[in-house]
Parts: sequence; C-alpha cells; structure tokens
Amino acid sequence: MRAVVVYESVFGNTHRIAEAVAEGLRQEIGDVTVLMPDVVTDTSIEGTDLVVVGGPTHVHGMARPSTKHDGVEQAEKAGSDVDEQAYGETLRHWFDGIGRHEGEAAAFDTRFDASKLITGQASHGIRKRLRRHGWTVSTEPESFIVDGENELLDGELDRARDWGAGLARSFVTRHATD
Repeated sequence: MRAVVVYESVFGNTHRIAEAVAEGLRQEIGDVTVLMPDVVTDTSIEGTDLVVVGGPTHVHGMARPSTKHDGVEQAEKAGSDVDEQAYGETLRHWFDGIGRHEGEAAAFDTRFDASKLITGQASHGIRKRLRRHGWTVSTEPESFIVDGENELLDGELDRARDWGAGLARSFVTRHATD
C-alpha cells in the first residue's frame, strides 16, 4: 500500500502536522511520502491508495495566493520562521492542475484556537476539491489548532500522529479482503 501526504504551509505548523500524520500512517502503511504541491503531479500520485491533503486556514478557507503572500509578509515582519513551502504554489493551484483520480483521501487543516464559525476550516474546501477530482473521502476533515502566537498547541503533534494512525488502520481494515 502507498500513501501520499500533500501539504501547504507558511509558518511551518501545517508542515509539522503533515509530517506527524505521515508518522502515524507509517504504522500501518509502509510507503508514505510527504510532498509540497509544487512537486506533486498526476504521475507522482498515480496508483496511490490514500492521499491526505492539508493546509492552513486563511480567511475562513483555503489559502489564496494573496492570503499566502500576506502570511509570508506577516511572518517575515514578526521575525518568525517561514516554511520552505511558503514561497511555493497554493493547494488551490495544485488542484487546478491535476486530473481525476481514484482511491481514498482525507483532509486536514491548521487554524486558530476559536470556534469554527469564526475561523472557518480550510479542510472543508480541501475535501470538496478531493471529491471533485474523484477521490472517495470517507472520514471527516480534521483541524489542528494554533494559538494567537501561531504556535501549535501542546499535544497537537501527538494528536496528528494518532489521527494518521487511525486513518491507516481504518483504511487497512476496509481493504483487508481486497
């Protein structure tokens, strides 16, 4: 079995969550790759059994080039670390450039520690796009929380590992008789 985790990140939190999700997936699915949207092509995900996609929540949804640019400027002004992927393509751009696929998928996001009604969730837009591209999304999107200083809350990386492991167990169980 093969899984790919695709992530977009500005401050590095979503990148760290993506790596933790991949660690959890590896407990049941040995071949797991973590990639940025810039390098993921139809060919690189062809034949993948499970695709997990995540990004930061910007202005109630998925990042746009303008909101990503604003995030990078904010991070640079604050002296924060800027993730290597921050200067790359958005997930929206990646989705616009890929075709239809088969298999299963899951979505996650990072967002501020407030009600979903206030922050929104990028993972809902990610889930919609995954479905439009043909993937079956059999699990609810998951949010991982950052504080007002743009730092992951304590325990979120462990929760991401556990979520990834749960995705993998569920996937393996559904396909054990295939």
